[in-house]
Amino acid sequence: MTFLTIGHRGVMGVEPENTLRSFVRAERSGMDVIALDLRLSKDGALVVLHDAEVDRTTDGTGAVADLTLAELRELDAGLGERVPVLEEVLEAVRAPLQASVQDPATARALAEALRRLDLTGRVAVSSFHDAVLVETARLVPGVRTVLTAGHHGEDIVDRALAAGAETVALQLRRLTLETVESAHTAGLKVTGWTVDTQEQLRLARALELDGAATGFPEIRRTGRFTA
Repeated sequence: MTFLTIGHRGVMGVEPENTLRSFVRAERSGMDVIALDLRLSKDGALVVLHDAEVDRTTDGTGAVADLTLAELRELDAGLGERVPVLEEVLEAVRAPLQASVQDPATARALAEALRRLDLTGRVAVSSFHDAVLVETARLVPGVRTVLTAGHHGEDIVDRALAAGAETVALQLRRLTLETVESAHTAGLKVTGWTVDTQEQLRLARALELDGAATGFPEIRRTGRFTA
């Protein structure tokens, strides 16, 4: 079994999250997949930001949806980095991407980009919302999808299957071996988030996960294994 290391917003433990600097370092560190978050600017650009507001990760204030791309470009996203758009990430790194979207409008914009740029083989789509994955799969047949959950019930496997997801990404501290085995029996992959310490890495291995999201390059170096 190959254990995938997923760069969490790049390598956010050591670089400003969701920036080109963070993504490039994640790729150079050998991350198998780079995970990022997408939101729509006021003028419809797919910008790489996690929060609905810019306050936490930039020197600006306000909702992403209330700011134009030009306004977002003026903000410092950490160490002089600017808020990137999806196309810039695609040009900056060659690693597979896992793009997280949480609302229908952003999902539709991403679906259009996936079709236009022929990215279904390179970009997987993740969401906490089952309906977003269903709609994305309808718009982009063949796209790989990931159902993400923090709090989840015993129905998580059934939810993932109904949504057409190939992977469930679950909060590590809430994961049980029973859930992992149930998902594997159903043909689903299971990844955990986030794995930022050696103790958490040992737990991920004990749970027989297929991969883990991490913000630290050293997890890739010490966690690489195949069986």
